[in-house]
Amino acid sequence: MEHEKRATGNHTNVTEFLILGFSEFPELQLHLFALFSLLYLMAVLGNLLVICIVCADPHLHTPMYFFLANLSILDISSLTVTVPKLLAILLTHGNTISFGECILQMYSFLAFVEVEFLILTAMAYDRYVAICNPLRYAIVMNKRVCAFLAAVSWVTGFLEIIPHTVVTSRFSFCDSNVISHFFCDFTAVLKLSCSDTSVIQPMTFVASVFSGFTPFLLTLTSYVFIISTILKIRSAEGKSKAFSTCSSHLTVIILLYGTMIGVYMQLGTENTVKSSKLPTAIYIVSLPLLNPLIYSLRSKELNVALKKAISRKSTFLVS
Repeated sequence: MEHEKRATGNHTNVTEFLILGFSEFPELQLHLFALFSLLYLMAVLGNLLVICIVCADPHLHTPMYFFLANLSILDISSLTVTVPKLLAILLTHGNTISFGECILQMYSFLAFVEVEFLILTAMAYDRYVAICNPLRYAIVMNKRVCAFLAAVSWVTGFLEIIPHTVVTSRFSFCDSNVISHFFCDFTAVLKLSCSDTSVIQPMTFVASVFSGFTPFLLTLTSYVFIISTILKIRSAEGKSKAFSTCSSHLTVIILLYGTMIGVYMQLGTENTVKSSKLPTAIYIVSLPLLNPLIYSLRSKELNVALKKAISRKSTFLVS
């Protein structure tokens, strides 16, 4: 397919991009479509179930489950930004995307990732207060504070990405419009620009420190205090009970940062974009699927609420 371009001064600039997806595996397109369709459906349904249960059961109207519901909304949103387009590419080879849609997809995905880091940091603070200062927990983590932390996370995440998006949208893309990825990944798009992209490097560094390293440092600090407090508990039962209250969140944190490090450690290596496609796909699809499973398996309250909901549904159907 020829590149669609428009005149811009002495050169032309692309007005749409061509997303390759997993074109290097032509014989696996239908298999990949079936796999990602199944994972997407399971992840969306799993997170919707968590949201519905948390909203319906008054016993789950606590800070921990309030943030968990926010996390489920984020997971559904980040999936919906990327996976449907990938499915269209795999099934119909409809791999063109307009310049505006590409920039919007890139912005939305990055914003949801930033919000997720911040929400998980808020959850770490919630666990810190619950374990290290339990007598003041209800006062410190009241509804107003929880709403404030969630609002700050969402607003900050979406505002922080605006400078990157605006600067990237003003770059010229005149040499190629072929994105060797399955969505409009920031790194993949930037590699296509024929403009001087050095201006965005310090912005990316500052944003990485603020949105990646700082939440990680705050989360790590919270868990240093949490583990220190747990170790001071004398009874084995008390230690087990205290650790169980934060084990789900800690598991999600390890999976998120571990996968992110695994994907982005490849930056700077040869053929970076191509080599990171499959790990990125696994990261984008698997984590939203695993999050509700982790919390449902490790949370007694969520399990009880789920069993109650199933019981009420069964009783309703029988009657």
